[in-house]
Amino acid sequence: MQKVTTFLWFDKNQAEEAADHYISVIGGDSRVLDVTRWTAASPGEAGAVMTVRFQLDGAEYIAFDGGPEFPFTEAASLSVECASQEEADQLWDKLTADGGQESQCGWLKDKYGVSWQIIPPGLGEALTDPDPDKAARAMKAMLGMKRLDIEALRNA
Repeated sequence: MQKVTTFLWFDKNQAEEAADHYISVIGGDSRVLDVTRWTAASPGEAGAVMTVRFQLDGAEYIAFDGGPEFPFTEAASLSVECASQEEADQLWDKLTADGGQESQCGWLKDKYGVSWQIIPPGLGEALTDPDPDKAARAMKAMLGMKRLDIEALRNA
C-alpha cells in the first residue's frame, strides 16, 4: 500500500464511472482495488458508491462521490510521461473525448473536469537543449501548441 494517495472528489454518481474510464484509458497495471458504499448512518444514499480505490499503472488513487461542492481546477493535474508520440496522441484523444477540453502546452481537461498533462518522450531534452537558442525555439513552439508534437519541438 502506498503511503501518500491522490484523493479525487467527483460530482455525485461519477466516482465509479471515472475510475473505470481511467482504467480503460491508461491500461497496464490498472484496476479497481476496492469500492466502499454509503451506509444508512452516512450523509449519502445508503448503498450508493462512496469511494473507489483504484490503480493506474501501479499508482493508487481514491475517487470520492462527493457532489458538486468542490469542482476540479487546473491547480492540480495528473501528469503522464508517455513512451511514444503515438501513446501521447492516443491518451490525448481518449481523455478529450465526450466533452473533454484541450488546453495549452500539453494540458487538457477530461469530461469530469480533471486536468492532465500528456508528455511525449523527449520534451525535457528539447526544452533544456545545451544550445540556448534551440531550447528557446522549442519553448516558443511548445507555448503555441495544445497537443504536444515532439518532432515539431525538436525541429523548432
